[in-house]
Order: sequence, then C-alpha cells, then structure tokens
Amino acid sequence: MGTTISLDLADDLPPSRLAELADEVFTWLREVDRRFSTYRPESEVCRLDRRELLHRELSADLRTVLTRCADLWRETDGYFDSYATGRLDPSGYVKGWAAQVASDRLLAAGALNHCVNAGGDVRVRGRNADGGPWRIGIRHPWDPERTAWVLTGTDLAVATSGVYERGPHVFDPRRGVPAWGLRSVTVVGPDLGTADAYATAAVAMGAAGADWVVGLSGYDCAVVTEDERRVRSAGLPVAR
Repeated sequence: MGTTISLDLADDLPPSRLAELADEVFTWLREVDRRFSTYRPESEVCRLDRRELLHRELSADLRTVLTRCADLWRETDGYFDSYATGRLDPSGYVKGWAAQVASDRLLAAGALNHCVNAGGDVRVRGRNADGGPWRIGIRHPWDPERTAWVLTGTDLAVATSGVYERGPHVFDPRRGVPAWGLRSVTVVGPDLGTADAYATAAVAMGAAGADWVVGLSGYDCAVVTEDERRVRSAGLPVAR
C-alpha cells in the first residue's frame, strides 16, 4: 500500500508463536495490497475500475469495503468519496480497515497486547512490554523532529491525514481540486478504518473540517490548521 507496516507484540508468548502471529499479520496485509492497490494494474480494485469485473465476481472483502465506503460517503456529506480523483480509490479507508482487521485477528488469537502501525495509522490494544499503556506520538506537521501531541491508552485506533509529507493530495470532491486549510487531522476512536476515513474527509472539507471533526460522536480529534492553530476535542486521550 506504499507505506511501512510495523508490528509490536507485547504478550509473553513463545518466540515461535510470536513469529507465527507476525507472519499471519503480514500475509494478510500483503493480500490486501495485492487486492486493493491502485498501483498494481492486476489488482481487484484496478480491474473493477476498468469495468473488467462484475459485482457478483468481487471478493467478499472488496464488497465489504465498497459498502462501507458508500456509508461513509453519506456520513461525511460526500466529502469521503472513493471516486474523488475520478477513478476508484478506496485507500482512504482500506489502510485503516486492514490494520483494524489485523488487530481483531490478533485479539481473537490470544495476542491481547499489541500495536499495529500502518504508516501512522495505529491500532493498540492492552499494554506495552513494560506493562504500561501505549504511547502514540502525533507528528508535528512542520517539524518532523517534534510531536504535536502524545496520546496514551490501552484500546485506541488513531488515524492521521495531512499534507505535510505528500503535499495537497486529498481532493475536495465538490470542487475537484486539492483541499487546503488543514495541515493535519488526527482522529481517535474504536475503529481504525472509520477513523482513517473521517480524518480524510475532514482534510477534504478544508478549514470547515475542523469544526466538523470536533463534533463527531464517539470519536475524538486533534487538528493543526495551515495558519498554525491547534484544535482538539475535549476527550482526546493526551498523555499527562
């Protein structure tokens, strides 16, 4: 998916079992890359975009993703749009969704304490190897050596969307141009795919996205605007 994936397994399990669990996670994520990558012409997403597949031929995972993307389009008043660039690209949901599924599978397999980090979209559960809650640094959008916030918790999904690495790449689907106004949006909640999509939608809204994301039910946020204002919701789990 064009990003780096890291995995921290903090349970006191035999090394062979930890290796097996890690292999299962990375096998799943490679499968997601093969199926959903917009950079692989043979991927299922690219083939669907070229109308080479009928809906009945789609995998169950792709049907699940497309259904959720349609729901998110409605929830965000159209600002989360998997066709914002004119072609099918559900990446704004898929990366977080894939990491969430990986975490869910680890939990079901008995790995209660872990951190899955998919290019800055992070799902943590339980405690770290030292027995404390996980700490997640949110990069400062102007200074890669600093953090804007440090979050902490034992059951968090944390997704960030911004323009500080790739430039203005999130499109405003209503105007058909790259969005401008928010430098970085981090969304925190129970589901990483949803948090990822909400963060993307807020950036797509431009400056108005700050108020929208602060008002989300069941999710918290941290926002840095292009004029360097910092906004966060009251429930953001900031480390003390």
